[in-house]
Amino acid sequence: MKRFLIGVCLALSAFAAQALQPYVASDTKVGGGDLKGAMVAAEQKLAAGGLQVVGRHTPKGLPNHGSLVVTDSELTETLKKMGGLAVVGIPIRVGVKSDGTVSYLNMEYWGRAFIRKDFGKVEGAYKAAAGKLEKALGAGQPFGGDVKAEDLPSYRYMFGMGRFDDDIELKSYPSFDEALKQVQANLAKGANSSAKVYELVYADKKMAVFGVAHNDTEKGEGWWVNKIGPDHVAALPWEIFINDGHVYALRGRYRTALSWPSLTMGQFMTISNHPDNVLEVMKDLAGVQ
Repeated sequence: MKRFLIGVCLALSAFAAQALQPYVASDTKVGGGDLKGAMVAAEQKLAAGGLQVVGRHTPKGLPNHGSLVVTDSELTETLKKMGGLAVVGIPIRVGVKSDGTVSYLNMEYWGRAFIRKDFGKVEGAYKAAAGKLEKALGAGQPFGGDVKAEDLPSYRYMFGMGRFDDDIELKSYPSFDEALKQVQANLAKGANSSAKVYELVYADKKMAVFGVAHNDTEKGEGWWVNKIGPDHVAALPWEIFINDGHVYALRGRYRTALSWPSLTMGQFMTISNHPDNVLEVMKDLAGVQ
């Protein structure tokens, strides 16, 4: 009996310290022959699996990598009811390579990180969305770097680097409509070499989220993603989001670290300008003077 109880305690301890990884690499290729064909094939599988494709992204400087952004109706409605910053959890990203290899978000990892202390309230919707991804694209192996499940709600890469909600407000407007018009107008004109990948607006909840490509040849995605690992292409695109009249963007020192948690500090230092570069893009989109 004593050995049994010790075994149970050890099992529970291991479960509590369960490590999650940010992505799943599917064991099944989608085919297609090149990046365009592979993305079309992946999109068809996702749509057939009950997921709505809302964005397509082929990052400049990453000719063999792209991403698709989808939504799941149950998860969307669940997060809309939650409101506030939960809007950032609605888009679901899928990575595609020219050889037909696909990867997709480990939904529990991102749900625990983005929804934080309230994840338990929406866990069922996240699990259902994960099931649809697996059914559409195939089961596979997690990858990308271990983070303990219990650490994700307050995740930061190391002391001095940001958490989810550290200094994320870019600008405040008198109303949701004014904030929305500003972001839409700046994306439409491609401010700071940006481009819109997707737009999800929930006016009834005064919430919106946009996917943003950064196409600058010297400072954009092609520069920094190639340095730290394009196989994590399901990290892209970055988001800018609105709640009521407030415009937000996750800081690079959090968002990049969450997306590439296994990188060494030396590797991060090779892209040390990246967080500030992304912040400048997001400020321009938010209309910061």
